[in-house]
Amino acid sequence: MIIGSLRRRAVAASALVLTGALALSACGDNGDDTESSGGAANTSADAELSAMVPDAIKSDGKIVVGVDASYPPNESVDPGTQKIVGWDIELFDAVAAKLGLKTEYHNAGFDTIIPGVQSGKYEIGVSSFTDNKEREKVVDFVTYYTAGTSWAALTGNPKGVNPDDACGKSIGVQQGTVQVEDLTAKSKECTDAGKPAIKQVVRKQQTEVNNDLVAGKIDAMAADSPIIGDAIKKTGKLELIGEVYDTAPYGYALGKNAGQFKDALLGAVKALIADGTYTKILTENGVESGAITEPKINAAES
Repeated sequence: MIIGSLRRRAVAASALVLTGALALSACGDNGDDTESSGGAANTSADAELSAMVPDAIKSDGKIVVGVDASYPPNESVDPGTQKIVGWDIELFDAVAAKLGLKTEYHNAGFDTIIPGVQSGKYEIGVSSFTDNKEREKVVDFVTYYTAGTSWAALTGNPKGVNPDDACGKSIGVQQGTVQVEDLTAKSKECTDAGKPAIKQVVRKQQTEVNNDLVAGKIDAMAADSPIIGDAIKKTGKLELIGEVYDTAPYGYALGKNAGQFKDALLGAVKALIADGTYTKILTENGVESGAITEPKINAAES
């Protein structure tokens, strides 16, 4: 079952990216896994929170994570080490360490992760998932960040794209993200007004969308705000157009049968905020603008 309105990356298979500009993504849902403890180096376990971790998870001392590592700077694959990296990974490593666990990441197609959590293939989904009501029908979320939708075009916006009126323009997005539904709604507004529809160019990976725009194959792209900011910074060929909108929380995706594990994760995020680890990780990665102070369970607005 593929759940609609999935944000990135939030998070897929291998893709070629611009040399020296964008991170290289690893293979898709082929059983590859990566153990990590990078963000957990200075994080000690909390005995009370660790005791709340279900035996089925803590029995082997690790948590199996589904992630689409083609969404830099949140989640991507380091081309040198082939390790899954990013601030989202670093932060969750620290969350897991607070619970006395290590992490085992499985690189997967973004729109397969929530179904994988539902089936038990993954014990959690960590892939820049936007917490919304539709997803809350099938999984629970522990929130840890907030992001919105941003648009980018080539420097100078040569095609004159206006995010509020992109009728007839070719706009790139990653499949399964909230931006797909956003473009669909905007396109309907165009056709209802007698204007040409938006030409949606939907790619499996965000890195492919980035490359399309840099190469001039599309007029603009839409993605989560941290992703647009990173692409602008790394390519040096893009600029932000319009304002950030539809701001919403990111959440860790858990099965509906997770029980008190949700509370353990919530407690771990709160502890990292309290001891400064959370702010340190976000600040070092330049994404502190999306920091939150009160993580919650299922915080989607109606």
